[in-house]
Amino acid sequence: MKIIINGASMVPIYEQIVDQVKTLIINGELVENDLLPSVRTLSKELKISALTVKKAYDSLEQEGYTVTVHGKGTYVKTANKEMIMEEHRREVEADLEMAIQKGRSCGLKDEEIRDLFNLIMEDGR
Repeated sequence: MKIIINGASMVPIYEQIVDQVKTLIINGELVENDLLPSVRTLSKELKISALTVKKAYDSLEQEGYTVTVHGKGTYVKTANKEMIMEEHRREVEADLEMAIQKGRSCGLKDEEIRDLFNLIMEDGR
C-alpha cells in the first residue's frame, strides 16, 4: 500500500491517509479482506506518530471502509457499491464546483460554462 504524505499540505496527516486509503478501495486497488499495514508498520514507514495512523484507521472504520479485528489487524470491509458510488459522485461534484467557480472567476457567464461543459461531453463520446 503506497501512501504519500504531503507535509506542506493544509490537510491534516490523518485525513491524507484516510483519503488515500479510500481512493485505493474505491479504485479497486484494495479489495475486501485485504489486510492494511499495522499501525506501527505504517507509522514507521511514513515517519509519523502511531496515534495519527490509529486516528486514520478509526475514521476509516467509522465510515464503513474497514473493520478491525483485535489482535489480527485492520481489513478492508465488504465493498458497499452504493457507498462507493456516492463517494465517486461527491468527488465529481466537488471537481465540477471548482471548475464552475474558476470559470466565473475568469469572467465566463453561466451560459458559456454550460456550453463548454456540453462541448466537452460531446467530444468525450
